[in-house]
Amino acid sequence: MTDDRRIPPAALALGLAGLLPFLWSAATQLFPAVAAFGATWLPPMFLGSYVGLTYGTVILSFMSGALWGFAARAPEAGPLPYALAVIPALWVFFTVTDASDTSSIFLIAGFVGLLLLDATFAAQGLAPRWWMKLRLLLTAVVVACLSVALL
Repeated sequence: MTDDRRIPPAALALGLAGLLPFLWSAATQLFPAVAAFGATWLPPMFLGSYVGLTYGTVILSFMSGALWGFAARAPEAGPLPYALAVIPALWVFFTVTDASDTSSIFLIAGFVGLLLLDATFAAQGLAPRWWMKLRLLLTAVVVACLSVALL
């Protein structure tokens, strides 16, 4: 018998790997030597808050797709789950418009809001039972990394 609350190893490994750009963003903001090293090999878009904002925008949109998949599991629920699923992508599209602190705050709020949507879908039994364990872990790291830009 398997524990359906245990995060599958592949989901955990890939979820943690997906944190690397956020961790890199924070590291290049906190440690000038890391930023200088990165600058010798990478364009500015892949350093500092830029990489966190850019990658965060991609991931928040990607997560709308995951929510859409959950919504598809409940066609009897009507259009509401689908409408909820597109909120993260629309949020990031309309609020993260530059590399300002305001965009960082909006992106952080988007990830916190995504966590609430994750919990909503999980409470309805549309997400796997392990989903919230993974999402809480990943969201905590993402929010911490994105918050570095506000220091």
